Amino acid sequence: MISTSFRGIWQVVILVLLSSLVAGCGINNIPRYDEQVKSAWSQVENQYQRRADLIPNLVETVKGFARQEQETLTAVVEARARATSIQVSVDDLDDPAKMQAFEQAQAQLTGALSRLMAVSERYPDLKSNQNFLALQSQLEGTENRIAVARRDYIGAVQQYNTEIRTFPGRIWHSLMYSDMPIRENFEATTENAEQAPQVQFE
Repeated sequence: MISTSFRGIWQVVILVLLSSLVAGCGINNIPRYDEQVKSAWSQVENQYQRRADLIPNLVETVKGFARQEQETLTAVVEARARATSIQVSVDDLDDPAKMQAFEQAQAQLTGALSRLMAVSERYPDLKSNQNFLALQSQLEGTENRIAVARRDYIGAVQQYNTEIRTFPGRIWHSLMYSDMPIRENFEATTENAEQAPQVQFE
């Protein structure tokens, strides 16, 4: 009876040691890093949506002072419509075509906003309008948040992709997580694309 109890205790000890050994060798890294990628992507989407939400009020404010700039205003509205029509879910993060389309649409919106801000320089009354100044400040802050969210996403994807391509993550990927693909990252779509997209305010 003592030997049976002793054997049972040893089996539990061995099981605990094996579990600790397996847990300590990175078996859970891949799903953990994948969740970090998804979380970082959510922040990217949140910040781009925040920017999109600011644009209608910005356009209306500019329109009140600069109706003759209809072409620029229309370009911003159309760029916003394109940017918000392209949705990339966490299930699409391994689709390079969707990622590229999303990134290009956001870059076009950034360009349209830059042109709109340049137009505002010609209208002193607009530049001093409190509503415009508040929207301008919010847009600047949002552009900074977009840059940070993109940076965090790029880092999360790099960590995840590195894990499934290197030892021992490569082994765990082939044995247990083969359904989890390489994730796409932001790529250069314009000149100086290594820099975060910015809207310049003079």
